[in-house]
Amino acid sequence: MPATHLKKDDFEQKALKSDKPVLIDFFAEWCGPCKMAAPVIDELADEYKDKAVVAKVNVDEEQEIASKYGVMSIPTVILLKDGKEVDRQVGFIGKDGYEDMIKKGL
Repeated sequence: MPATHLKKDDFEQKALKSDKPVLIDFFAEWCGPCKMAAPVIDELADEYKDKAVVAKVNVDEEQEIASKYGVMSIPTVILLKDGKEVDRQVGFIGKDGYEDMIKKGL
């Protein structure tokens, strides 16, 4: 199951109002480390589908969301819980790193 792609018009409903922790991968198609992270993010979306929302935001298409969260480098992965940021990692940190982030929100 691939990660959900968030857009400006559904970001509030799917990310900020979620009753589960939300891990968001801010990425771009041209970004090398983002390409390394993509299959890991999709794998986690499948593994945690009942416990957490694992999503992606394309920074080229959704600059407003990226700007709101101060995303300056990609990949940036942010964990939201109850609509608030609880963790952030910049750069590709591997599956274990992203899994640790999700566990902080559970």
